[in-house]
Amino acid sequence: MRKAFIAIAAFLVAFTVMLGLYQPFLWWTAIFTGPFVLLGIYDLYQPKHSIVRNYPVFGRLRYFMENMRPKVYQYFVESDTNGTPYNRLNRSLIYQRAKKELDTIPFGTQLNVYDNGYEWLSHSIMAISHHDLNLHPRVKVGGPDCKQPYSASIYNISAMSFGSLSQNAVLALNGGAKLGGFAHNTGEGGISDYHRQMGGDLIWQIGTGYFGCRNLDGTFNDEAFAERSQSDQVKMVEIKISQGAKPGHGGMLPGKKVTPEVARIRLVPEGKDVLSPPSHSAFSTPLELMQFVKRLRELSGGKPVGIKLCIGRRSEFLAICKAMIETGIYVDFITVDGGEGGTGAAPQEFSNSVGMPLRDGIAFVYDSLVGFDLKKHIKIIASGKVSSGFDIVKNIALGADMCNAARGMMFALGCIQALECNSNTCPTGVATQDPSLMKGLVVEDKKVRVKNFHNLTVASAVELLGAAGLKEPSQLTRAYINRRVTQNVIQSYLETYPYIPAGSLLKTPYPSRFELGMALSTPESFLPTDYVVSQEDYKKANPFSDHS
Repeated sequence: MRKAFIAIAAFLVAFTVMLGLYQPFLWWTAIFTGPFVLLGIYDLYQPKHSIVRNYPVFGRLRYFMENMRPKVYQYFVESDTNGTPYNRLNRSLIYQRAKKELDTIPFGTQLNVYDNGYEWLSHSIMAISHHDLNLHPRVKVGGPDCKQPYSASIYNISAMSFGSLSQNAVLALNGGAKLGGFAHNTGEGGISDYHRQMGGDLIWQIGTGYFGCRNLDGTFNDEAFAERSQSDQVKMVEIKISQGAKPGHGGMLPGKKVTPEVARIRLVPEGKDVLSPPSHSAFSTPLELMQFVKRLRELSGGKPVGIKLCIGRRSEFLAICKAMIETGIYVDFITVDGGEGGTGAAPQEFSNSVGMPLRDGIAFVYDSLVGFDLKKHIKIIASGKVSSGFDIVKNIALGADMCNAARGMMFALGCIQALECNSNTCPTGVATQDPSLMKGLVVEDKKVRVKNFHNLTVASAVELLGAAGLKEPSQLTRAYINRRVTQNVIQSYLETYPYIPAGSLLKTPYPSRFELGMALSTPESFLPTDYVVSQEDYKKANPFSDHS
């Protein structure tokens, strides 16, 4: 192809010269042939791209086709049910509810109800009319030491920072939260002016970088936290230990993105790289974490303080529970993030292969809290791919009290799943800082769509409760959700995730599946034995079992 290009280029140059000599006004053809020839010559000698070097000019079509592939696939190849991470059925449902358009489907389900993994709700002959149900259920968040409990919706906006999202997206999300009476998690980037402007309820997330409440060396700043957390708009405080998109991974904000505005919001030096470490500096043990929770609760004036984590080592969460028992200090809520990831841009290995998936995480956290008799003090929030009423119902059945959504709310803003969140080229102005793209997102229109999507999704969850003969979300149990395991085997969530007795982790013998975790965990450390357990450890964990 290199030789062919040289021949083509020579012909084009000769042809252009001949035309120009024959008729001077035809020299304008060089406008087309010149760039082609010059680009090809550059391609012949550039050292970085083998395909382009061997196929000058024409090899560049490869990159164009790669860029177009996701778009072509989404619009012309994928079916309504096989798109990822959200299929077209789910995306269409969100768009329809956001716009208050018809959201019913004709001619039956498109799902294969005999596929492994198909799930459904057990309905009741004595169903309850949705007219007799509360279409706006609330959950009170706040344990015994909380002075300002918060009455939360069962469906709220999950953590997404200003910077990851555009200012218009943040304004529209918070405006929707204000209109719909639900909460908006700030993400670890701190409370921006755009979070404040619309007046919607905020959950202030405190990450490892302590943005908005940090000293110049990156450590936690009590005064800065107290000043911001006591705002009436801040209803809860969430300590982010890890996130499902990249559990155990920190991050860095390049200095070129640290504008004067970002520096002011995050309390970081302007124009310098900002490190978000993989772990916290304010605590290093479960006992210290509990003291940090108490400290934040006092500094905020008694507001609910909780933690967010993607479950990794089970023993570490059990160690947190043991620390709560030992200190008598309880978190007010626990946000469980699924290892399947979310809006955060992350290395592929972390998104695909690190962290416990949401469903397993919720069941484990709920059972652990029940086993330590702590659930009565603590609410559980499910965070991860919650975009329909059935998603809400499934998570509550497993043990969650409420749910958060990020991507569902982005779709309500107009996101088209272009998968360009990490490139600053989001075509809908949601996940970009490009002012020209941002203008495409009209706040006054989109905030209403966010409110519509929230209200109709919650209403659909309540209608599902009514179909099951239930009046309150708290009445849901694992027995109500069924899952096809194989072609002829069906299990309820109760069979897949059996409950453990209340208080059963406060005394031996422990439930068998918790023995290893209980032997490994101690409130004095997150990493006590590194999975090296002796027979003596087992005996201490459960002296009534035979481990010989």
